[in-house]
Amino acid sequence: MISRADIQGASILIVDDQPVNVQLLEYLLQSTGYTHVSSTTDPRVVAAWHEQYNYDIIILDLQMPGMDGFAVMQALRPLEPDGYLPVLVVTAEPDKKQAALDAGARDFVSKPFDPVEVLTRIRNLIEVRLMQREAKFHNIVLERTVRERTADLQRFRTAMDATADAIFLIDPQTMRFVDVNDGAARMLGYSRMQLLTQEPARIGLGSQESLRHHAEAAHAADADARAPVLAETELLRHDHATVPVEVYWQLQHGTQLPQEGAQPPAQSADAQRTLICVARDISERRQAEERLRHMASYDSLTGLPNRTLFYRTLGDAIDLARDKEWRIVVLFIGLDRFKNINDSLGAAMGDELLREFSGRLVQSARIRDTVGRLGGDEFGLILTMTRDQQDAVLVANEVREALRTPFELGGQQAMMTASIGIAVYPDDAADPETLVKYANTAMSQAKEAGSDAYRFFTAGMNVQVLARLDLEMALRRALDQDELELHYQPKVNLLTGRVSGAEALLRWNRPGHGTVYPAEFVGVLEDTGLIVRTGNWIVDAACRQIAAWMASPVGPVHVAVNVASRQFIEGDLEAEVKQALERHNVPPDLLELELTETALMSNAERTIDVLTKLRLLGVKVAIDDFGTGYSSLAYLQRFPIDKLKIDIAFVRNIVTNPNDAAIALAIISMAHSLKLRVVAEGVETRPQLEFLRRNRCDEVQGFFFSRPLNAEAFGQLAASGKALPPDPNLATEPPQTLLIVDDDVNVLSSLHRLFRRDGYRILTASSPTEGFDLLALHPVQVIVCDQRMPVMSGTEFLSKVKDMYPDTIRIILSGYTGLEAMLDSINRGAIYRFYTKPWDDVQLRDNIRLAFHHYWLMHGSGKQAGQPGEDHTALPGR
Repeated sequence: MISRADIQGASILIVDDQPVNVQLLEYLLQSTGYTHVSSTTDPRVVAAWHEQYNYDIIILDLQMPGMDGFAVMQALRPLEPDGYLPVLVVTAEPDKKQAALDAGARDFVSKPFDPVEVLTRIRNLIEVRLMQREAKFHNIVLERTVRERTADLQRFRTAMDATADAIFLIDPQTMRFVDVNDGAARMLGYSRMQLLTQEPARIGLGSQESLRHHAEAAHAADADARAPVLAETELLRHDHATVPVEVYWQLQHGTQLPQEGAQPPAQSADAQRTLICVARDISERRQAEERLRHMASYDSLTGLPNRTLFYRTLGDAIDLARDKEWRIVVLFIGLDRFKNINDSLGAAMGDELLREFSGRLVQSARIRDTVGRLGGDEFGLILTMTRDQQDAVLVANEVREALRTPFELGGQQAMMTASIGIAVYPDDAADPETLVKYANTAMSQAKEAGSDAYRFFTAGMNVQVLARLDLEMALRRALDQDELELHYQPKVNLLTGRVSGAEALLRWNRPGHGTVYPAEFVGVLEDTGLIVRTGNWIVDAACRQIAAWMASPVGPVHVAVNVASRQFIEGDLEAEVKQALERHNVPPDLLELELTETALMSNAERTIDVLTKLRLLGVKVAIDDFGTGYSSLAYLQRFPIDKLKIDIAFVRNIVTNPNDAAIALAIISMAHSLKLRVVAEGVETRPQLEFLRRNRCDEVQGFFFSRPLNAEAFGQLAASGKALPPDPNLATEPPQTLLIVDDDVNVLSSLHRLFRRDGYRILTASSPTEGFDLLALHPVQVIVCDQRMPVMSGTEFLSKVKDMYPDTIRIILSGYTGLEAMLDSINRGAIYRFYTKPWDDVQLRDNIRLAFHHYWLMHGSGKQAGQPGEDHTALPGR
């Protein structure tokens, strides 16, 4: 095993025509423990030096007078017969990276380089070089052993290759292959030599621990005169396909037979034993078993799950629903008068009808639903629902609608209907058998009612269906009797902090029920088509209210209204908007239409035409819930729109989730590049607000500023001049801000006392969540974070910070010295430095000053960066 001393004792040659570069690299290497570092500014001597000293790594510049780096590598090539050039290219010309690698360089670093990256790459190349030398020595010893025993090996291999089974010989001490036969090579798609270099675990024979277990079991079987240990497994082929095999293990006593390329046998008690594994391909047997399983679980006529598999699937669905508190609905579907088809057209046409109907039934189901044939002309459908049973009614109607199209049966057309019974878990039953039985009973009741109908098993569910019908009738009355009203969600301009408009939200004052929110009834409006009439009412009511505010001290207010897809498809939106604006004498630019991406794309060409005409009037257009639908960017350029609205789903965790933050920032950037304004909805906290304000979002709406208000309350709010709190970061010169995150309040207090003398603005957080909030509220340059904290570790926290605030300098200060996690985070760029507790006050203060210095060099002003007398070289942490 290669030690740290081996690595730091490696011989290194630095080749660069610039003395300052040579001095910098010598300092980095010597200050980190490397003891054999040589350098030259003359590339012509490199080949001769390497022939004499055999360097472990050569750090080579490409652009040099007299002889460039490519010529140097060409001169080195004859000295490395195996083709391995121990060269790390460091150059200011990144476009020559591929050329350098093609010329034989092992790695490439661009100037100006990051010290941590250079040191990491140097260490990696040295490790490879040392392992290569160790392997060469090992191979010399191995070849001597192989030559001595080749004769015995050839005789044994002849016997092994005579069988079609795969045979693997394994050294029970090293657990590496001693030999394999041709059958093993053919089965797994390797050459014999390729297979011998593989670890047994790599091809599926098991880890070293499991191989030792097989050896012990085989030894016990031999001692007790039992049959060899037998098992089934899958081996991994060279092309990554798997081969099912039956294997048996046996421990053979006698001298091992080494194979060229294998490890030499260890000198121990196991040296005279060989673990033999014989693997027989059972693919054909597995395929036959799979066919039998398929025949046992699927209907041979329709290909649908049969009754057995249907019940098993239903049982699994119930188990999951029990944990998730979901509902499972079973539809039992029986074709009406199917016997007439069999009697008149024959059984073959009856079978064709069943096949065609099963195809239509599958198309009616959702991806997560299960369709099965329960026998004869009876089918089943399993639905998983998270809310009420209304989905079951919709699916039942879709199944009935699927039967409306005539079936073509041997030149004859057949019209079919179905009766459907519906039972629900857990309301009706809690086990598959009872649930299907109840659905069957309900189907019989539907047939008795006159076919082409559906029935729920319990009276209670039928009452609930009737309640939906009652809701539909009540909504029709609401439109006629003026029970609907609009509330207004204020929008705020992030530049001025003032109210910039409002979004009109529908409310229903249902007699005897009070205020009903849209989530409870908009679905019914859409299903019944009432959404078109309701949408027209909303446009008119919004224009009427705009006119009322214009005539009052409130003055002009921009109001946005939501437009449903069906208003485009079934209504005349252009005419309705024109008439409402004229009827109430409202300036068109005060009205804004909000459409979802789905509404835009449902009929894109017609939508573009209608919106273009409305834009000519002066009406504004926004895309609502942007990012949650499916809009083509090509179409997005063609739509005459003014705003994009970031959906609340991306705003809710925008401060803590790098993915949500990235999506929101991408929407803002794209919108501004298209000359569009951006509105974020669902802003409920100050950190969310400041994050969006800092990243140039134009407007926000949400509970942080105000809940939706009725017309009178909104007017009072707008007239009052209420504004957002000012941006806390409007200073002409940004302060040097240090964020300290640690769940130990004593540590926070100590670090605050330590750093306040340096004039930083110091923010402290006792949890990563609080840290995210502070990052959203304030520009932060340097972060010092503990490693071990509840819920989220320091490296996890800083990894997310890296994605959201990549310019920050991120430092771990911890008493926990888990080296693997630290190195992984450093290598991925998540943290800048790692310091240990307890710390040295002077050194820590110096290093934090250096971190700020590094930040301002990379991102800040010269006033912060150019401190006289400071060393610009990054120093390693304690």
